Amino acid sequence: MTTSSTPGVLLIGASRGLGYALAETMLQRGYQVVATGRQHSTARLEALARRYPTTLRVERVDITVPEQVSALHQRLLGCEFDMLFVNAGVKNNDGETIADVSTDEFIRVMVTNALSPLRVIEAFKDNVTPSGTIAVMSSGQGSLTNNTNGNYEVYRGSKAALNMLMRSFAARHQDEGRTLLLMAPGWVRTDMGGPEARLSIDESIPNLLNTMEAWQGRTGLHYLDYLGRVVPW
Repeated sequence: MTTSSTPGVLLIGASRGLGYALAETMLQRGYQVVATGRQHSTARLEALARRYPTTLRVERVDITVPEQVSALHQRLLGCEFDMLFVNAGVKNNDGETIADVSTDEFIRVMVTNALSPLRVIEAFKDNVTPSGTIAVMSSGQGSLTNNTNGNYEVYRGSKAALNMLMRSFAARHQDEGRTLLLMAPGWVRTDMGGPEARLSIDESIPNLLNTMEAWQGRTGLHYLDYLGRVVPW
């Protein structure tokens, strides 16, 4: 999936919202993309593949199911990518605090937003070229410094956990030459972000990809927003 002139990307979680927009933007820029969605959620991706039949391959995986991640890994044996991008995010009811949220709901958010993305990275890290990029869709709400109002605390906690796990991954692989990115796309009008969000997808995603392209080759872990500004931990 990679040549000297055509970047190859494994994009996990691209069936809707920001992930789908990122897949479409990458294809418009000439990337070779393997994009995934969960079972029964890939209709839009399959339609996109009909527009880009030679540069988009659609796969199905639920990253919260380890057996499905392993099966995808087997299907992609021998594939090499310039970038692995993991986009995964769910949230609980916006108004719930730690006092309100059920244990099952807390586990669902943490497993989807923090545990599963890092399991994917561990599974596919060797599919990424030695000078390639491993990126994860984080959030500015994962910043401890920026939490001054306490809202969305379960979601915030899951993204802070994601950031910490990624930092541990970076520490364990600090002698390698890859670029590691935690990307904060901003508050975007999607099904998840809601209609009151400040940014449109077109304001966020092309700039987010611009930032990842600009930071390619800068080794180590970087926590950035969609405009390339460093987010405080």
